[in-house]
Amino acid sequence: MVDPVSARLLARHPQKIDLSLDRMRTLCAVLGNPQDRLPPVVHVAGTNGKGSTIAFLRAMAEAAGLRVHVYTSPHLVRFNERIRLAGQLIEDDRLSAILDRIEAVKGVEATVFESTTAAAFVAMADVPADLAIIEVGLGGSLDATNIIDRPLLSLITPVDLDHAEFLGTDIAGIAGEKAGILKAGARGVIARQSEEAMAVIEASAARVASPLTVMGVDFDAWAEHGGMVFQDQEQFFDLPAPALFGPHQVDNAGLAVAAALELDLPIEAIAQGAGAARWPARMQRLTVGPYGAAARAADAELWLDGGHNPHAARALAETLARRQAAAPRPLALIVGMLANKDSAGFFEALKASQAHVFTVAFEGAAAEPEALAAVARGHGLGAQPAESVEAALERALRLGAGRVVICGSLYMAGEVLGASEETWPG
Repeated sequence: MVDPVSARLLARHPQKIDLSLDRMRTLCAVLGNPQDRLPPVVHVAGTNGKGSTIAFLRAMAEAAGLRVHVYTSPHLVRFNERIRLAGQLIEDDRLSAILDRIEAVKGVEATVFESTTAAAFVAMADVPADLAIIEVGLGGSLDATNIIDRPLLSLITPVDLDHAEFLGTDIAGIAGEKAGILKAGARGVIARQSEEAMAVIEASAARVASPLTVMGVDFDAWAEHGGMVFQDQEQFFDLPAPALFGPHQVDNAGLAVAAALELDLPIEAIAQGAGAARWPARMQRLTVGPYGAAARAADAELWLDGGHNPHAARALAETLARRQAAAPRPLALIVGMLANKDSAGFFEALKASQAHVFTVAFEGAAAEPEALAAVARGHGLGAQPAESVEAALERALRLGAGRVVICGSLYMAGEVLGASEETWPG
């Protein structure tokens, strides 16, 4: 399912990824350099956890009474999800008018993501707000969002392997790309990293004179007594458990807390935001819509997770292991992945789950279900292809699965959520 705005962009702009800042700078110059008229910016890069960290930070800032703009990608159901203006998704009329302005610019062959980012900057510059949280699309140093020269803060979530065709398979090289968002005088708040990635980030920060605050060194967060504890070099306090499900969300929430403290948000707002954040398709429990109703009728749990690389699969595996230990149920995974993703690494991370796997396709460049099932079987998992998510879920429930997770792709997650207006992100 392609929504009208996405169809418009795909029809009128090059359908390619070409990491460069030249076209973006030229396009934005014609548009009046909106990136220089944004409210104070928190710029967020990393491999996994960007969206969740942003969701926590946004919730904390809004609990403190701030008007917050947010730019994220990709969307799940509607393009408008990418651009949130002072708490509300951008309206169709405003978005259409901005895209008209962008498409009137001559002599710039902007890509879809560049056009999208320019639209976000224009919209955010035109609506008053106290804070703008901007997510990197791919990499960092040459990402279209990186024409922001003076962010207030730069956040880097965990760095791992993904988008190998653009970023390679060298952690140090990937970390260097992510660290490209660090700017002189703007503090970098850094998630827990491997030694290799951290060494590169520290060297990059030193070159541009960006002071760092690092998780595991300057601050930390951990789960305790059903909640979360945060500690830095000056304070120690208890917070509610993160609203997003899974042990990895403690680190994401902890990173957001560290950023919120840099923004001088009150502890009360930080606590409220930690327990109130929402971010669809990240271990989201589905209880409504056609899929949720089918699981509910069978007295089964149904979860949706858009993680699509080995690092995300390891987080999913840990989440499921804890869930299974606390309340054992027969487990099934419904997996669809893009053909260019590391399916071997994904299933390697999940092989200890003992789940039965049903592989499916979805609209776009998805891996063939039979080929995906063969990869899963190669990692010791029982697996079989299915005609659709609906067919896979029906089969899993008929075979007695009491816990089902639809996973492997944000694009597939969008199709699942898009099946019913009850589950559309808002």
